[in-house]
Amino acid sequence: MTRAMGAAMRRIHVGNALSAFGLGFTVPYLYVYVAQVRGLGAMTAGLVLAVFAVAALIVLPFAGRAIVRRGPLPVLLAALVAAAVGALSLGLSGSAAAVLLSAAALGAGQAVMQPALATMIVDCSTAGTRSRAFAMQFFLQNLGLGVGGLIGGHLVDTSEAGSFTLLFSLEAAMFLLLVVVMATVRMPHSPRVEDAPQSARGSWKQLLGNRAMVQLCVLGFVLFFACYGQFESGLSAYGVEAAGISTSALGTALAANTLMIVIAQFAVLRFVERRKRSRVIASVGLIWAVAWAVAGYAGLGNGSQEMATAAFVSTYALFGLGEAMLSPTLAPLVADLAPTGMAGQYNSAFALVKQLALAVGPAVGGPLGASLHAPYIVVFLLFSLGITVLALRLGRQLTEVQDHPSAARSRVVAQGSAAAGQAAAHA
Repeated sequence: MTRAMGAAMRRIHVGNALSAFGLGFTVPYLYVYVAQVRGLGAMTAGLVLAVFAVAALIVLPFAGRAIVRRGPLPVLLAALVAAAVGALSLGLSGSAAAVLLSAAALGAGQAVMQPALATMIVDCSTAGTRSRAFAMQFFLQNLGLGVGGLIGGHLVDTSEAGSFTLLFSLEAAMFLLLVVVMATVRMPHSPRVEDAPQSARGSWKQLLGNRAMVQLCVLGFVLFFACYGQFESGLSAYGVEAAGISTSALGTALAANTLMIVIAQFAVLRFVERRKRSRVIASVGLIWAVAWAVAGYAGLGNGSQEMATAAFVSTYALFGLGEAMLSPTLAPLVADLAPTGMAGQYNSAFALVKQLALAVGPAVGGPLGASLHAPYIVVFLLFSLGITVLALRLGRQLTEVQDHPSAARSRVVAQGSAAAGQAAAHA
C-alpha cells in the first residue's frame, strides 16, 4: 500500500466507526419510539421497519451504477446527507406520514453507505491487505454499534419524547461529522473501464452473466437469511417462547455475539487467510448448524432454566464466531470477482441481496420461531448445512487466485525467486 492509500484507509475506518456509532444510538429503540413514545401504534412501527428495507431495495440497484460512474466518495457524501436529514426529521416527527418519509430517507442513505464504503476499501487496498481491511471494518462496525447502543440506553427515557429527539439529533450529527471527515479523503486514481456497459441494464446483464457471482449471491442470501435475519426476530421469539429466556438474558445473548466478534475477529484472521475462501464459508455453515442444535437444546431440552439460558447465550456467541470468519472472506471475494472498475456495481448487488434476506428473514422466522419451535430449529439447521453445500459448489467456480489468494501469491513469489536464482547461476 502507498502512503496515500494508507491515509485514505484510516479515514475510511474512522467513517465506518462513526456511522455505526450513530446508528447504534437509535436502532435498538426505533420500535419503542414510534409505537409508544409517539403513540403511533405497533402497526406504524412495523411499517417503519418495513420502509427501511423497501427504501434500500429501491435505491441499491441504482447505487452501484452511480458508484461506477461517479466514484464511491460523491455517492457516499450524498448518502450521508440523506441519512442525516432522515435521522433529524425522524426525531422531530409526530405524525405517521412524517415518520414514514423520514424513515425512507434514513433507510436509503444507510443502505447506500455500505457499498460505497466497501468500494472505497477496495480502491484503497491491495489483494494482500484487503482481508485485513474488511476485518477491521467489521470490527469497528460492531464496536461502534455496541458502544452507541450502550450510551443510547443511558440517555433514553420512554416517558420523555425529548430524550429520543436528542438521540436522533446525535445520530444526524455523527453523519454530518462523517461528511466532514470523508470530504478530506484523497482517493487513489481508479482505472476507467473502457468496455463497461453504458446503461444500468447492460451493467446488470454483465453481472448476471458472471456465474460465480450469481452463485455467491445465492449463497449470500442463505447466509443472511439464516443468521442476521433471525437475530432480532425468529431466534429471539423462539428464545422467549420456547426457552423462557428473559429480556435481560436476551440482551446478554446479543452482547455475547458482539463480544465474540470483538475478541475473535483478529484471532481467526490468520487462520482464514491461509485457507480457501470456499472452505472457510463451508466451515461457517457447520458452526452455525451446531449453533442451531444448541438453540434446540435450549428450547426443547429438559435441562434447567440456567442451562437453557447458557445454551441460548452460547448460540449467539457461535453465530458471532462465524461472522468473524466471514467478514474477511465475503467482501474481498466480491471484490475479486468484479471486473476492473466494476467493484461498486458488485458491492451494490451483494448489498441488495443482503437487504432482501433481511427483509424476508424476519417475516418467515418470526412467526415460525414463536409458535412452531421444533420445525423452526430443524429448518434453519438445514439451511446452515445448505450453506456448506453451496460454498463447496461455489469453490468449483472460482479460480485459485479468487479462492485461495495467499497460496497464489506465495506460488508467484516462489517462482520469481527460482527464476532469479537461475538467472544468477547462468550469469
